[in-house]
Amino acid sequence: MHSVEDCFVRFARSGTVMPLTVADVLRMDGLELGLLAGEAGLGREVSWAHAIEVADPVPWLRGGELVLTIGLGLPDDESGRRAYVRRLAAAGAAGLGFAAEVLDALPPEVLDEAGRRDLPVVAVLGTTPFIAVSQAVARWHSEAALRAERHAIAVQESIARAALRSGDAGILAELARGVGGEALLLDVDGRTRAARPAGERPWHARARELAGSIRGRSQAATAVEDGEKYLLVHSIGLAGPPRGWLALSCPPGDAVHQRLLANHAAVLLAMTMLGLRALRSALHAQRARLLAPLLDGAPVDAALLPPEPLEVVVFALDGAAEPVGVLLDALADVAAGVDTDRILLVPRPGGVVAVLPAQAGLGARVRDRAAELTGAAVRAGAAVAGDVTGVAAAARRAADVLPSGESYVDADAVSSWGLLRASDVLAPFSAAVLGPLRDHDRRTGADLAATLRAYLDAGSVEAAAAVLGVHRNTIRTRLRSAERVAGRSLDSPRDRLELWLALSADDI
Repeated sequence: MHSVEDCFVRFARSGTVMPLTVADVLRMDGLELGLLAGEAGLGREVSWAHAIEVADPVPWLRGGELVLTIGLGLPDDESGRRAYVRRLAAAGAAGLGFAAEVLDALPPEVLDEAGRRDLPVVAVLGTTPFIAVSQAVARWHSEAALRAERHAIAVQESIARAALRSGDAGILAELARGVGGEALLLDVDGRTRAARPAGERPWHARARELAGSIRGRSQAATAVEDGEKYLLVHSIGLAGPPRGWLALSCPPGDAVHQRLLANHAAVLLAMTMLGLRALRSALHAQRARLLAPLLDGAPVDAALLPPEPLEVVVFALDGAAEPVGVLLDALADVAAGVDTDRILLVPRPGGVVAVLPAQAGLGARVRDRAAELTGAAVRAGAAVAGDVTGVAAAARRAADVLPSGESYVDADAVSSWGLLRASDVLAPFSAAVLGPLRDHDRRTGADLAATLRAYLDAGSVEAAAAVLGVHRNTIRTRLRSAERVAGRSLDSPRDRLELWLALSADDI
């Protein structure tokens, strides 16, 4: 005999409630039923069973009904009875059931036409009333809904435990098991972050297309029938633009609970992202404290930074509450293949200074993505440092070209630095102008060149003294010595310009 429990053996294995079929109804406990015709249609799904005694029951059908009758609505002629059966089959009826007392008088053309249409004809035998059949079908669907809810709750709990135990991979594995299908996690650009089972599957390309169709919407989801599978794509992110996509391919079934489980998994994935973001932010804050002196010219180990050459970018995120966090999110989205643990992000009064690998367009892509994430103006000025010793100077150049409007500006592309960098005469010019000063500093241990640079950059004796942390009279004494050694006068605009260009050559 067959029961609701048998159906849920299949449910537990696949994660999907198997539909109730005519074959299942024939085997239900407590019902005396037999098959008269239409054996090929035993797989038809049964949504309801009801007695209908009208000549044309089709207007009252929605598909999936087991129509029960004692024959009062059957037409009097053979062609009419065949048409009656054809209309039921065309309307999607699950089957046609006759009471035992009319079986002897059942016209053979009804059985013949039903066989032609693969429409099961069921005999309701013994003392089984029609109401018992209706109640059994209704009870099956009620218990199926209850079991589906219990299963969904159990899967939710297993997904939550997996999130704590093994993160994204565990969430995908439990979700796929719970719905009897496959799961895929994509980053914001549609690249695979994780999959269950592992490896590229044929349906992944379709999932990427669906993700692209709802890319601009926050907390969005879409679903389609893809062949014999139900394909669902759900955005990941608690607010703002999506941070990635969760895709699910599973057998068609209880779409409500499949969506519920996908939404639950997407929320947990977003929460794991937030946890990783907090960890990344803490690690980068520690790096910023340790390596910030680099921006003031202090030496640091180059192995702690990205591979040289370096792109130094000053980001101004107007109105962003956590600018470093936004930049970390943007880097995670656009810096594929980059070791982001070696990137340096240092908050400064004028913005966040980022030291990135000088990959083509990386700084600009980070700016664009940060603007998408915040929906606010993000400005960026950038310059290239050949190695770690040039980072401080590159940061100054980047800050000098930080735009007032929302854009990305490369210092070497818009300023005189670019022209000077391309010149072959700058190095010999610098050596000629500064040679005597540098020789003097090496022999005596003095710091005349650095003092002169601080004075020319700051614009006054007092400002230079503040930069170098010495008394202003010390600055005046050093400047007089520098004029004597270099053979130039700081009262001469031309001499001041040549000294400043020569001293700036290292920055260029």
